[in-house]
Amino acid sequence: MFSYLALGDSYTIGEGVPLSDSYPYQTVQLLRRAGHEFLAPEIIARTGWTTGELIAATEGTRLLSRYDLVTLLIGANNQYRGHPAEEYGVGLETLLVRALGLGKRVIVLSIPDWGVSPFAEAGARDPKRISREIDIFNAIANNIARHHHLPFIDITPHSRAAGSFVSDGLHPAADVYAFWARQLARHIGDGPAQ
Repeated sequence: MFSYLALGDSYTIGEGVPLSDSYPYQTVQLLRRAGHEFLAPEIIARTGWTTGELIAATEGTRLLSRYDLVTLLIGANNQYRGHPAEEYGVGLETLLVRALGLGKRVIVLSIPDWGVSPFAEAGARDPKRISREIDIFNAIANNIARHHHLPFIDITPHSRAAGSFVSDGLHPAADVYAFWARQLARHIGDGPAQ
């Protein structure tokens, strides 16, 4: 049986949708349908977490010594809280080193653009500025992933085009997570150990 650890924030737990509709669970269902025997994903994520809070959580959680797959999607709250991009990069580097110590295969997903959400448009924030800052954070994430020779799945364009949100007007609906899951499952391809 393959094991999967998903690290992140509200996007990883699927805030606003049933847990079974989160992208980690939908990914596992797709991989099972493709003939891969996966345990249910283990998720370390919480709404509102920054890289620093995720680091603290991974240090304080008893984990398996090794996972077949680890995914990382984090950074929206660093941007939301106005943390410097450089600080995000340092935190992401720390998390990726930790993930590499835990996972046989590690995949990084880009930060979705919450600037296109009804929540952002109704608030006092500038959606275009949010999008520009998300692009800066994602460029950092992509560079760090490439430095570690890790795949970087860019889900941000889809997050900007999908336009499907849960009732809070901020978090994506299940069909958006399904798209992310398909991208991840397609990338894993013939199996998590490849």
